[in-house]
Amino acid sequence: MAVQLDDAVDKTAPQTGKGGAPPTRRGGGRWGRRVAPRPPARHTPLPSARRAPYLLLLPALLATAVFLGWPMVRNLLLSFQNLNMKELIQHLTDWRGTGNYQEILGSEQFWRVTLRTLVFTAVNVVLIMVLGVLIGLLLARLGKKMRLTLSLALVLAWAMPVIAATTVFQWLFDSRYGVVNWLLDQAGWHAMAHYDWVGTQLSTFFVITVLIVWQSLPFVALNLYAATTTIPRELYEAARMDGAGTWQVFTSVTFPFLRPFFLATTFLEVIWVFKAFPQIFAINEGGPDRLTETLPIYAFTEGVGNLHFGMGAAISLLTIVVLLVMTAYYLRLTLKQEEEL
Repeated sequence: MAVQLDDAVDKTAPQTGKGGAPPTRRGGGRWGRRVAPRPPARHTPLPSARRAPYLLLLPALLATAVFLGWPMVRNLLLSFQNLNMKELIQHLTDWRGTGNYQEILGSEQFWRVTLRTLVFTAVNVVLIMVLGVLIGLLLARLGKKMRLTLSLALVLAWAMPVIAATTVFQWLFDSRYGVVNWLLDQAGWHAMAHYDWVGTQLSTFFVITVLIVWQSLPFVALNLYAATTTIPRELYEAARMDGAGTWQVFTSVTFPFLRPFFLATTFLEVIWVFKAFPQIFAINEGGPDRLTETLPIYAFTEGVGNLHFGMGAAISLLTIVVLLVMTAYYLRLTLKQEEEL
């Protein structure tokens, strides 16, 4: 009797699959055992879909080729020519081969300017990064109102056009009517009442450095503050509970998290300072006696100022080569860091 009841239950009870789902129907219209569902078919993308990313990149590539690639090619051709005012007026092409490069690389002036550019870049980048990090950490510790006020001041300094900022600094450091000399005179340094800030190499570089650092600080400070907001607060609390001081918290928590930021920002600042042209040229045009010329100023002076366009083109290409070497070093550091992670 029990066997008959069990058979009846088996015949009348609905058969379900996993999770209460009905079993898979087999052929013949009867419910059989549940079978695994078929995997979704892989659809091969159409040729047009595969070409879509390249089509989207095409306008940017064309714009780059027209506005950057073609001028670079023309500059490269000019660097192998002896192009002065005579050739320019008479539309003559005087090919010189590698003569421009041989003359530049054999010139003591070029190597002095290159060394001066590297030292100038290193000093400015160190000051920018140190002060920018300090201001960024200060933003992270200030209250809401003070943080907003300081951020607004940084944004206004960053938004000021380069030539406008350079003109303001020329007024500030003017030898007769400058505010800086007046303040120093009022403070008791009467010898600075009519000091000529662009009369010597060091004082001119001091004014240019103050200007460039002032313009670059907002970028580093605001980006550092934004990066610190991504660090979990629990790490700071744990470090302080372990008795870590301010410097130890920075080296053990903040710096390891922000190492990619420091590498990328330092690299961008190196490029920005290395190719700085309007600040140096507007302050004193590379003077006095061409003692504050950097590679961009040197290329402009030789090419446009002295009407040696082939020499100027060659110097500008050598400047790009130096930047490419620095870029390669940065990429090497980045790849090494990724391997460590």
